[in-house]
Amino acid sequence: MTSNDPRSEPNRADLGKDPARVSGMFDQVAAGYDRTNTAMTFGNDVLWRAATTRAVAPKPGERILDLGAGTASSSASLARSGARVVAADFSPGMLAEGERRHGSMRNLSFVQADATALPFGDDEFDAVTMSYALRNVNDPKKALRELFRVTKPGGRLVINEFSTPPAPLFRGAYRFYNAQVLPRVARVAGTNGEAYDYLNESIAAWPDQKRLAEWIREAGWIDVAYRNLTFGIVALHRARKPA
Repeated sequence: MTSNDPRSEPNRADLGKDPARVSGMFDQVAAGYDRTNTAMTFGNDVLWRAATTRAVAPKPGERILDLGAGTASSSASLARSGARVVAADFSPGMLAEGERRHGSMRNLSFVQADATALPFGDDEFDAVTMSYALRNVNDPKKALRELFRVTKPGGRLVINEFSTPPAPLFRGAYRFYNAQVLPRVARVAGTNGEAYDYLNESIAAWPDQKRLAEWIREAGWIDVAYRNLTFGIVALHRARKPA
């Protein structure tokens, strides 16, 4: 028996990154998203999240924006410090899953938001962060400018994003894994494998660490620096808004 409901069909975004298609794709994978991420990264996603939280260095009473929060695992990690965290994402399905899991945290709120037109005023947040989501925005440079706008003078930026392993041998093995193995892992984990075909394409097309650092500087941030995690599979970028 087949369904005529289009929501039951696998939704696959492409490098055009149409917001509706990307949002719909993430809506469909929300329930199994964290499980699949842990499987495909061999548990490194937990270590990367911890590194991001340490880089943000949340303090009690601070207001922090976690943009592209997905199921809010990163947001909950930040909120445990006592900071007031806004988990923002443009996928209502991901936000609903995040609220189901972490909605009981009093200092954690959920907002549906477009990264290129944030629904916040100027200079609202002590820190802003984005993990594995800037790559999915159709205008990432505009998103960096929006993050700059909503951050208080002297505030902090932390971006964790898939990147380019600098060692050629490892880079080749990593690209083979992304292209040939990763979608199969997603299907075994019960997730839309086509979404992870898109993940591979978006990682391959994404600029390397130095180029992203240049984009961050162009948006107005200062003290821009990055460090590689897990041989450069991901890179943790940090910056500050001028006081």
